[in-house]
Amino acid sequence: MIFADLFFIYFFLPLCLTMYFLTKKTKYRNRVLIGFSLVFYAWGEPVWVFILLLSSVINYFAALAIYNNKNTSRAKMLMALVTVWDLGVLFCFKYIGFFVGNFNSWFGLHIPVPKIALPIGISFYTFQTLSYVIDVYRGSVSVQRSYSNLLLYISLFPQLVAGPIVRYSTIADEIDRRRITLKDISDGVSRIILGLGKKVIIANSISTIVESLFGKMKDGYEAMGNVTVLGTWYGAVLVGLWYYYDFSGYSDMAIGMGRIFGFHFDENFKYPYICTSITEFWRRWHISLSSWFRDYVYIPLGGNRKGKTRQCINIMIVWSLTGFWHGASWNFMIWGAYFGALLLLEKLYLLKKLERANKFVQHLYAVVLVAIGWGIFYFEDFGSLGKFFKSLLGFAPGGFTDLSTNSLFTQNIWLFLAACALSTPLIPKIKRTLCTSQSAAKTFGTVGVLFNLAILLISSMMLVNTTNNPFLYFKF
Repeated sequence: MIFADLFFIYFFLPLCLTMYFLTKKTKYRNRVLIGFSLVFYAWGEPVWVFILLLSSVINYFAALAIYNNKNTSRAKMLMALVTVWDLGVLFCFKYIGFFVGNFNSWFGLHIPVPKIALPIGISFYTFQTLSYVIDVYRGSVSVQRSYSNLLLYISLFPQLVAGPIVRYSTIADEIDRRRITLKDISDGVSRIILGLGKKVIIANSISTIVESLFGKMKDGYEAMGNVTVLGTWYGAVLVGLWYYYDFSGYSDMAIGMGRIFGFHFDENFKYPYICTSITEFWRRWHISLSSWFRDYVYIPLGGNRKGKTRQCINIMIVWSLTGFWHGASWNFMIWGAYFGALLLLEKLYLLKKLERANKFVQHLYAVVLVAIGWGIFYFEDFGSLGKFFKSLLGFAPGGFTDLSTNSLFTQNIWLFLAACALSTPLIPKIKRTLCTSQSAAKTFGTVGVLFNLAILLISSMMLVNTTNNPFLYFKF
C-alpha cells in the first residue's frame, strides 16, 4: 500500500484514525496502530511481514540480553551477532544477486544468480532496529521490555517503508505517554496534504518531462537517445527536483501522520537546494540517513579524532556505504564516492575559498555539482551514464539544443519555476512577513485551509486514472 493512493487517503487512513480516536487508552491505541501497520505492510506482498516480525523478535530478545549483561564480553558478543543478523538479512535480500552477478562476470563463473524480490522498506527498518540495539548497548536508551511497544516502534506505518529513519530515543517516551492537541491534528493534516501535493502534482509531473528527455526506464536501464546539451543539463536539474519533491513529499506525509497519532518525528529535509556548498547540502538532505551514518559508522571509526588521513579514509568509507545503501548497482557506489570526494575537497581546500566568493557563486557551484550527482544516481548502466557525461561536456548526439528541447522547456516553464521557488523557504518567509497581527494570522490561516483543500482536490483528481504511483525510495 502507498500513501499517494485514493484507497489509502479516503478509506485506510480515515478508518485507522476513527478506530484510533474511539480508543481512549494509549495501550489500546498502540494495538490499533500495530494492527493497521501490519496490514499496511502486508497489503502488497503478505510474506514479507514475517521477515519484519522475525527481525523484531530477534532484536527484542537481543536487546534484553545485552541490557542484562551490559559491560561484559557477552554483551559485545551478542551485539556482534545481532549486527551480523540484521545486516546479513539485508545483504541476502538486497545485494546477493548483485555480488553473484559480478563474480560471474569477473571470474567467468556460471553460478545461478538468485532472483530475490526486495521487501519494501527493509533498508529503513533494518537501520531502525540496529540503532535501537546499538543505543541499548551504549546505554544511551533504556531497553524496551514490552515486545508490543518495540514492534510498534519498528512497524509504525507512517515511516515504515521509506523513512524518515526514526531513532528509538526520539519517540521512546511517546510510546507509552503522548498527548495529542488540536494543533497537532491541524498541523498533521496540513503536512499530509502538502506531502501529497508534492508527490502527485509536482514530482509526478516532473517525472514525465525527465522521461521525455532521457527515455523511460526499461528493465532497469535508461537510454539517453538523441538528447541535446541543453536538454541534458535541464534534465539533470529536473531529476534533482523530482527526487526532492518525491522523497520530501513522503517524509512530509509520514511526519504529518505521526503528529496526528501523537509522535513527533525529526525533520528529514530542510530546503537542501538553498545550499551554498556540498557540505551544507548534506546537512539538509535526507537528514535521518546522514545522521545515522555519522553516529553509527563515522564516529565509531574515529571520526576526525585520529588525524586528517584517517578522517579522509572514514569519510570515503561512510560515503561508499551511503551510496551502496541506496541500491545494488555500481552507479550508486560511484554516486557515493563522488559526493565523498567533494566533501573531502571542501573540508581540505574549497570551503575557505568558497567563503570568500559571493553567495550567488557559492549557490551556483553547489547546485551544478548536485545536479551532476543526480545524473549519476539516475542512470544505472554505464552506457547511458557515459552518454550523460559526454552530453554534459558538449558532445551530445542532438547538438546544443533542438526544437523538442525548447518546446519541453517552454511548455513546462511555470512548473519548473514553481518547483524551484517552492524548494526554498519562500512561503514561510511570506507568512512571517504578513502575519504581523492576530487578524493577519487568522486571514492567512483561512487562506491556508483553502489552499490545502485545493491541493487535496487537484491531487485526488490526478490520482483517479493512476494505477501505479510508488514513491521512488520504495525501491531502496
